[in-house]
Amino acid sequence: MVKIVNLEEIKNILQMINPIEIIEEGFIAYSKGKVTVPPVGEMVFDDPPGECHIKYGFIKDDDYFVIKVATGFYENHKINLPAFDGLMLLFSQKTGQLLSVLLDNGHLTNIRTASAGAIAAKYMAPKNVRRIGVFGAGTHGRLQPIYLQKVLNCKDIITWGINQEELEVYKKDMKELGFNVQTTQEPEDITSTCNLIVTCTPSKEPLIFVDQIKEGTHITALGSDTPEKQEIDSAILKKADRLIVDSVEQCLLRGESFKALQNKMIKKEKMIELGDMIINKDLQRQTDDEITVVDLTGVAVQDIQISKAIWEAP
Repeated sequence: MVKIVNLEEIKNILQMINPIEIIEEGFIAYSKGKVTVPPVGEMVFDDPPGECHIKYGFIKDDDYFVIKVATGFYENHKINLPAFDGLMLLFSQKTGQLLSVLLDNGHLTNIRTASAGAIAAKYMAPKNVRRIGVFGAGTHGRLQPIYLQKVLNCKDIITWGINQEELEVYKKDMKELGFNVQTTQEPEDITSTCNLIVTCTPSKEPLIFVDQIKEGTHITALGSDTPEKQEIDSAILKKADRLIVDSVEQCLLRGESFKALQNKMIKKEKMIELGDMIINKDLQRQTDDEITVVDLTGVAVQDIQISKAIWEAP
């Protein structure tokens, strides 16, 4: 019988597991060639603006395979609906039977993305993070600072957004969680004061530029998950001392690295896969003067790992 797990049950289980550790193990398996991940399926809509991503795959010699559907419709707030929705389907790799439907409304996608951001900072952020800069005051703009607390000690954040009302609500909510919060509509307020920057918007134009980036800055870019999106100037990737990507194969087709390749700012050889970096200290940040970029487009192994963890929880 198929087990249906609702959002409330999923949130309760998440309190009992360590998503960061689980996702990190997945990235390592992926970079070791132990994971089969077909190309991302996607639909992009214009009116209203939105998108649907289908990601799926399996770990070789494992018990399961996973199909994930996630949607993002960015004007849903106008009709009092959340921007994100979705579900995950867990199948037996031995029989092909559907074992579980995880009705997470996109929450597991958000958590696995937040976990990836934390992993990026764990290995690539400067030792002393003075201030965290966040581009985007939505779901990911909230989850990133929260999950970063699991790998570093900095509660001083400044967040950029385009909607002042949204920024005011964000500021109030994040202060209640113990953060020292400033909001801004000027990108340079972030680049001039932060040595850890996270971009998590659906922007199709760069928000920050190479002449704004100081030595010692780390940038985690996670909003650009389609070929059309871009949050950071491609020249930043060229200037970076280290460029880490969640999937080289996937980042040839989408993400900040894809844009930089298109613009002839980098060559494929500059891209280092996240799982390889995790297991090789020589590929991690070596000094606090380095400029580093991690390009996260979202890989199905993250969905596999977090779905398995929910299914196998006591």
